[in-house]
Amino acid sequence: MRSIRFRLAALTGAAAFFAVLAALGVLLAAGAADRALEAAIAAQQRLDLLTEMSARLSEFGLAAVADAEHPTADRARIEEARSRVSGLLEAATVRAASAGPDVVGQARERMTAHLRADFIVLDRQITTALAEPDGTRRTDRVRGALNAFAAAVGPTLSLLVESERRGVTAAREEALALSLRLRIGAVAVAVLVLIAALVLHRALARPLLGRLAEIDRAAAAIGHGDLGTRLAIGPRDELGLLMARFNRMAARLGRRERRVADDRAMLEKTISERTADLTAANARLAAIDASRRRFFADVSHELRTPLTVIIGECDVTQRAAAIPEDLSRSVLTTIRKRAGGLHRRVEDLLRVARSESGEIDLVFQDVLLAPLLAEAVASFETPARRRNVALRLDGDARDVLVHADREWLRQVVEGLIDNALRHGGPVRTIVVAHAVVTGEGPPALRITVTDDGRGIPSEARARLFERFARGERLGDGTGFGLGLALAEWVVTRHGGRITLEDAEGGGTRVAIVLPHPAAAIGGQGAGLPTDAGDGADGLETR
Repeated sequence: MRSIRFRLAALTGAAAFFAVLAALGVLLAAGAADRALEAAIAAQQRLDLLTEMSARLSEFGLAAVADAEHPTADRARIEEARSRVSGLLEAATVRAASAGPDVVGQARERMTAHLRADFIVLDRQITTALAEPDGTRRTDRVRGALNAFAAAVGPTLSLLVESERRGVTAAREEALALSLRLRIGAVAVAVLVLIAALVLHRALARPLLGRLAEIDRAAAAIGHGDLGTRLAIGPRDELGLLMARFNRMAARLGRRERRVADDRAMLEKTISERTADLTAANARLAAIDASRRRFFADVSHELRTPLTVIIGECDVTQRAAAIPEDLSRSVLTTIRKRAGGLHRRVEDLLRVARSESGEIDLVFQDVLLAPLLAEAVASFETPARRRNVALRLDGDARDVLVHADREWLRQVVEGLIDNALRHGGPVRTIVVAHAVVTGEGPPALRITVTDDGRGIPSEARARLFERFARGERLGDGTGFGLGLALAEWVVTRHGGRITLEDAEGGGTRVAIVLPHPAAAIGGQGAGLPTDAGDGADGLETR
C-alpha cells in the first residue's frame, strides 16, 4: 500500500468493477424492457388485427347482401372483400401460433382456427345462395347465413378482442412495474457506488491529494520569489522522491537568484552610465538638428515675401512700353527698400541659425503705427491689383505710437496680407485697420487684417498657429505654415496676442492686440524675456 502505482491500480480496478456491474445491470434492464415492450406491441398488433377483421367481415356481409338483392352488381366487390377477410384470418392464425406455448396462447390459436373454419362455411353458403334464381329466396338465404355466422362467431370474436385487451393492459402494467424496479435498482446502485467512492477517496485519493496540494503551495511560493520554501518528504514513495527533488531544485534556484541579482546590479549600473552618455549625445544632436531645420524653414518663409515684391516690381517695369523717370525711380526705390529688408532678415536668420537657443534680438523703439501699416499695404498694392482685390488701410486719424521692432512688426502685417491674398479663397476686399482700445484694463492698440473670403472653421484656428500646420481653406496646397507661427512668436515677444476671428458677412479677421506705449515702455526694457529657452521653443515648435 506504500506505492502510488498500487493505489492508482486499486482505484482503477474499483472503477472498472463498478463499471462492469453497471453495464450488467443496464444489459439486464434493457433485456427485460425489450421483452415487456415486445409483448405490449404484439398484443396491440393482434388487437388491431381483430378490429380490422371485424370491419372486413361486416364489409363482406354488406357486399353479399347487395349482390343477392341486385344480381347485376359488381362481383369484384365481394371477391375483394372475401380475399381481405381470408388474408386477415391467415395473419391472425399466424400471430396466434407465434404468441407462445402457454394456455392462453393455445386457446387463442383454437379460437382463431374456429373463426377461419366458420368463415369458410359462410363463404360456401353465400356462394350457394347467390346461385339461387329466385331473388327473394336468394336474399333470405344470404341473410340467414350471415345471421347464423354472426351468432356463432360473435361471442368468439368478442372473447378474442377482450383477451387481447387484457393482454395489452397486462403488458403495460408489467412495463410500469419493470420501470419501478429499474428506478429502485438504479438508486441502490448509485448509493453503493457513492459509498464505495467515499471510502476509496478517504483511503487512497485523499492522502495523495493532500500531498499534491502541499507541492502546489510550495510551487506557488517559489513562483512569488520565496526560494526558501521546502517540503516535508513523508512516505518514501514516488511522490516522496518528487518532493526531495523539488527541495533540491529550490536550493539551486536560490543560489542562481543570488548570482542573477549580482549580475543585474552590475548591468543596471552599466546601462545607467551608457544611458546618461546617450541622452547627452542625443540632446546635442537634437539641438543641432533643430537649429538646422529651424534655419531652413525660416529662411524659406522670410525670404519669400520680399522676393515676391521685388519680382513683381521688375515684372511691371518690364511690361511697360516706356518707363518714365519718376516710375523707374519709384520702382528702384521699392526694390532697394525690399532688398534692404531682405538683407536684414538674412542677417537675423543667420544669427538664429548660429544661436543654440534660436533667440532673435528685437530692437524696440517708439514707432508711428499708421506709416508702418501704410508701408505694409503699399508693398502689396500691385499683387492685389493683379488679383482684382481692393486693398485699403483704415485707421485712427491721430498719430499713434507703438513700442515695437518696426521691421518685425511690418513683416508680421505683410505676412497676414500675403496670407489673405493667397489663401483666403475668392477674396474681393482686404482691409487693414488699427485703433486704440480702451476698457476695464489698460489701453491697447488693435491691428486687424480682414478679408471677405471663405473663412476658417473655428475648430481649426488654434492648430494654425502651430509650425507647418495646414488649413482646409487653403487653395494652393500650402497652409499658413510658418507665417502665423512666426507672427505669434513676434507678437508674443511684444507683449501682445494674435487671434483669428470671423469677419462680419463672412471671411476671416486676424487681430493683433499690443500694449499701448504708456503701459508698455516701462515694462519692456530690452524688449525680450531673459529666458532663452522660451524663445527657442517658440520659434521651433510653431
